[in-house]
Amino acid sequence: MQVLFARHHVRVYRFVLRLVRNEATAEDLISDVFLDVWRQAGKFEGRSAVSTWMLSIARFKALSALRRRPEEELDEEVAGAIEDQSDDPEVTLAKKDKGSVLRECLTRLSAEHREIVDLVYYHEKSVEEAAQIVGIPEATVKTRMFYARKKLSELLKERGIDRGWP
Repeated sequence: MQVLFARHHVRVYRFVLRLVRNEATAEDLISDVFLDVWRQAGKFEGRSAVSTWMLSIARFKALSALRRRPEEELDEEVAGAIEDQSDDPEVTLAKKDKGSVLRECLTRLSAEHREIVDLVYYHEKSVEEAAQIVGIPEATVKTRMFYARKKLSELLKERGIDRGWP
């Protein structure tokens, strides 16, 4: 179990973090994921890669956490801790960086498109593996990839980036 955790915890954590967008929640979910992996190890049938199986467990846990997340009311302490979102000169320079522009554009994709892009490009999953993780047909994964790339291209053009990625 230590070897499995060492090999996969960073990848699973990053995947969950992209879904829940909260580090504390992602850390809690990672513990739950690996506890489930331990408990359900006998149920693993080997029809997919172990990482695919773990990412599907992680996805289920993340989506469940998002569904049960209550709409939190702001109290004075929480409201005071919210950072000012206006850009300072340093942020303005960082936005010119193509990588940061791409990351920002990715956040503007729909959750379904962002999830498929994350699995295929960041986690290097095949269309078949992504379909297994998400629980949709392969053709749907391909369709989502097509529309995600199209939307991402439009968003990048709006930001002044047409081509020429290094």
